[in-house]
Amino acid sequence: MPLVNIRLARRDVPTTAAQKAALIAGVTQLMQQVLDKRPESVTVIIDEIDPENWGQGGEPVTEIRRRSQGPTQA
Repeated sequence: MPLVNIRLARRDVPTTAAQKAALIAGVTQLMQQVLDKRPESVTVIIDEIDPENWGQGGEPVTEIRRRSQGPTQA
């Protein structure tokens, strides 16, 4: 019975229920196609993590996002 855990850093625009349902359906279908798992045996858990608790390359996601947005205009 496979368990797939998807971890997402929370965004300013929340992930919708429809997007989460699409992730669950897509991952389940992938497990069926690649590993021949029965869809009813696949469990998918989506964790949304506070971006302050997520780091990449030695810095928090909040800083990475801030930098990627570029300078703010007045």
